[in-house]
Amino acid sequence: MENDIFKIHSEHTGVLEIESDFDVHNKKELSEAYTPGVAQISKAIQKDPSLKKDYTLSGKLVAVVTDGTAVLGLGNIGPGAGLPVVEGKALLYKDLAEVNALPVAVEPEDAQTIAAHIKAISKTFAGIHLEDIAAPKCFELEEILSKELDIPVYHDDQEGTAIVVLAGLINAAKVVGKDLKSLNVVVNGVGASGVATARLLSEVGIKNVTLVDAHGVVHADSADYNRYQTDLAKGFNGKHGETLDDIIDDQDAFIGLSVADVLSKEQVQRMAKDPIIFALSNPNAEIDPAVAKEAGAAVIATGSSKYPNQVNNILAFPGLFKGLLATGITKVTYEIEEVVAYALANLISEPTSERIVPGVFDGNVVETVTKSIVDYKNK
Repeated sequence: MENDIFKIHSEHTGVLEIESDFDVHNKKELSEAYTPGVAQISKAIQKDPSLKKDYTLSGKLVAVVTDGTAVLGLGNIGPGAGLPVVEGKALLYKDLAEVNALPVAVEPEDAQTIAAHIKAISKTFAGIHLEDIAAPKCFELEEILSKELDIPVYHDDQEGTAIVVLAGLINAAKVVGKDLKSLNVVVNGVGASGVATARLLSEVGIKNVTLVDAHGVVHADSADYNRYQTDLAKGFNGKHGETLDDIIDDQDAFIGLSVADVLSKEQVQRMAKDPIIFALSNPNAEIDPAVAKEAGAAVIATGSSKYPNQVNNILAFPGLFKGLLATGITKVTYEIEEVVAYALANLISEPTSERIVPGVFDGNVVETVTKSIVDYKNK
């Protein structure tokens, strides 16, 4: 298997290539595609810069940008080593949604510097997809770019994860017969994915959320956590305690976006009746799904394709950007995230413990997500 992977990527020098949309076989075609014909396009854009999106690739090209500082399962491996991941994302954009995307690797500098680099090349693109950039830098970077660019900026580790987690939680609540907004939830792992997920839960009205990270429970005045984490804690009715073990009693749902083996069988047994377990750490989950089931978990989701209910960002980003490009929407708001999450959840007409989110290769996922954004724009 390992040799096959290296063979595939080496034979093709990666998994992407650029193809032309216009054939050049004679002088007439050359003059239309290049000089002197393009001079007319250039002069038109000079007079009206907004025409750039209509007459150049910039109207349909997404940049998938990484600095390789937080690659899933691998950590801080650098921009070069992070490039295969964003190249793979670009391939998925094209294959699943017919969205053109270009992988971009940048040096792992501070947020202001990376923002300046991206802003300097932004005229080439219709959107920016950030990937595998460590927290808290990723929060500041997205804030800067969202304010300063007139194209959508999306961080897959934040918004993508939050959307799919919410979609799964909507249906998990139905399965166990509990009101979504009344759930008591612990979010374990408050990095990029955890912060974004907790923010979206708050936006849809889930307020009984307790945040836990490496130093224990996140409080509004915690000295060990950054301002994004402590500010988030201020808005929740979290349980009092210092560790996960202190606050696990009577929790309805555990959302793990952290590391392997942090939740025990005994802790699951102390949760509320019919507990919901999202153990999303890869490659090894916060608790083995078999152990969670034995402990009484009613619904179990993981980040792995080996088990039912795979919570994977691939359910969100291809259709999301296809919808953004189709509608001209320039900001990925919480309202859009909620719309997409409910669209994904509603693909499952009768949720069960084994099926709370669609499969990665279900044929109507991209179309459903795209349509939800178009409908949102047109409402």
